[in-house]
Amino acid sequence: MKITILVGRLLFSLIFLLSGPTLFSSASAGYAASQGVPLANILVPVSGVLCVLGALSIILGYKARIGAAMIIVFLLPVTLVFHHFWTVADPGARETEMIEFLKNISMLGGAMVILIHGAGPFSLDSRAKSNPHDLQPQYANKR
Repeated sequence: MKITILVGRLLFSLIFLLSGPTLFSSASAGYAASQGVPLANILVPVSGVLCVLGALSIILGYKARIGAAMIIVFLLPVTLVFHHFWTVADPGARETEMIEFLKNISMLGGAMVILIHGAGPFSLDSRAKSNPHDLQPQYANKR
């Protein structure tokens, strides 16, 4: 079961790791600007940083809760700004946007699980917990 959690983290993060670098292109910023995103030339690359760093954090299991928070900060506005299927008149386009919306909602759920429960075994976070010599004591023996 421990390996399943690792594989799940890898599969979950893959989309963010692979799509994050595309957010550094002028085409991505241009599309975002056409959808009404203010400061798209700044916000789109920032979203790329959130995707890539969040994905790497989750994959490695290093500060995975922070990585999951980064993915959540990325997904919330993207889902609402780009996949508002309820405003689309064309039935085919509406269905496509609804699928994208629900995909993002499901990924938000996955990120929330990692945010609450952490990376699990086979992670740098759990390795640090199991090796007390790697951790700094919070309080020296003061009485």
